[in-house]
Amino acid sequence: MEKKYRLMVLAFSGVPFIMVLGNSMLIPEFPQIKSALNISQFQVGLFITAFSISAGITIPFLGYLCDQIGRIKIIVPALLLYGTGGIISGLAALFLDNPYGVILCGRVVQGIGAAGTAPIVMALVGDIFQSQQRSEVLGIIEASNGLGKVLSPILGSAIGLISWIALFFSYAILALPIAAGVWFWGEEKKEPQKQGFKEYLANIKGIFEEKGLSLIATILAGMLVLFILFGLLSSFSDTLETKYHIKGFTKGLVIAIPILFMSITSYSTGHILKKIKKYFKLSIISGMILVTGMLVLLYYMDSLYTYLLFFSLLGIGTGLVLPSVNTMVTSSCSTSQRGVITSLYGAARFIGVAIGPPAFTTLQEISKLTMYFGVAGISALILILALIFIKEKGMTPRKDAQGG
Repeated sequence: MEKKYRLMVLAFSGVPFIMVLGNSMLIPEFPQIKSALNISQFQVGLFITAFSISAGITIPFLGYLCDQIGRIKIIVPALLLYGTGGIISGLAALFLDNPYGVILCGRVVQGIGAAGTAPIVMALVGDIFQSQQRSEVLGIIEASNGLGKVLSPILGSAIGLISWIALFFSYAILALPIAAGVWFWGEEKKEPQKQGFKEYLANIKGIFEEKGLSLIATILAGMLVLFILFGLLSSFSDTLETKYHIKGFTKGLVIAIPILFMSITSYSTGHILKKIKKYFKLSIISGMILVTGMLVLLYYMDSLYTYLLFFSLLGIGTGLVLPSVNTMVTSSCSTSQRGVITSLYGAARFIGVAIGPPAFTTLQEISKLTMYFGVAGISALILILALIFIKEKGMTPRKDAQGG
C-alpha cells in the first residue's frame, strides 16, 4: 500500500476510534456518575441511549447529504460537532446545580456528530479501495473501533481519576487532530452525485428489493452483537463494583479484556477474508453461535475469572461477525448507492448500542435468568434468520464499474 493510502487509512481509522469512545469511555464511570448526580442505573444508561438514538436517527439524512456534497465535507464538521457536544455536557456538569437534562442534551449533540463519522468512513473506504483490499481495510476500521472499545474503559478510568466531568472535555481534545487528519490526508474517489430526496428513497427501496431478506438479516446480525456487547458491558461495570468490589483504573483494565479479544479477532477476520474472498456467511454464523452459547453459560458463572473467560469468548464471536457484516453490506451495492446503504447499516448499529444498556437493566430487574436467557433467545432467533436468509451471492467483494 502506498504511503498516501497508509496515512489515509490511519486518519480514517481514527474516526471509528473516537466515535466508540463516545459510549465506552463513560461505562466504567457509571457508578461515580450515578452517585454524583443522584440518578438510577436506568437514568445513567440513558447517556448511551441519548447519544446512540440521536445518531441512529440522523445517519440516513447525513448519508443522503454525503452523496450530494462529498463524504469528507460531512465527516470533518461532524467530528467538530461531536467535540462540541462533549463541551456542552462538561460545562453543564461543572456549573449547573441540576445538570442531568443539559448533559443529556449535550449527548444528543454528540450523537448527531457521531452520525457523520464512522458509517460515512465505511462508505469512503468502499469508494476508494479495490475489492482485493476492501476487506482488509474494513477489518482495520473495525479493529480500530474495537481498539477504541479496548482502550476506552482504561482511558475512562484514568481520566475519571481526575474527575468524571473531565471525560466530556476529552472528546473535544481528541476530535480536533482526527478532523485535521481526515481533512489533509483524506480524498474523495468519486464526484458527488446530485439526486433528489425522492430518488434517494427510491434507491433505498431498490436496494432492498434486489437484496431483500439477505441484506436485512445481515444488518440485523451486526446490530444484535453490538446490542449484546454494550448491554453486557453496562451490566458488568456495575457488577464489578457491587459484587467484586473492583473500582477505578483496575476496573477499566478488567472491562477491556473481553473487548481486546474482540478487537484481535476482528482484525484477523478481516485480514483472512481479504485473502480467501469467501466464507463470509460462515464467519457470521459461527460468531453468532458463539455469542448465543456464551450468553447461556454466563448465567452460571459466579467466579470473576470464569466469567471473564466466557465473556472473552463472546468477544471473539462478536469479532467474527462484524468484519464479515461490514464487508457484505458495503459490497452489496454500487459505488453510487454505498452512502445510502452504509448509513442505514450505521443507524442499525447505533440503535443496537442505544437499546442495549436500558434493555439489559430492565431485564435484570426482573431476574438474572430473564436477562441472560431472554437475550440468548433473541440471539438464537436472529441466528436462525441469518442461517435461512443470508446469501453471499451479490454481497461479497467484487469490482464494480468504478473500481470500488
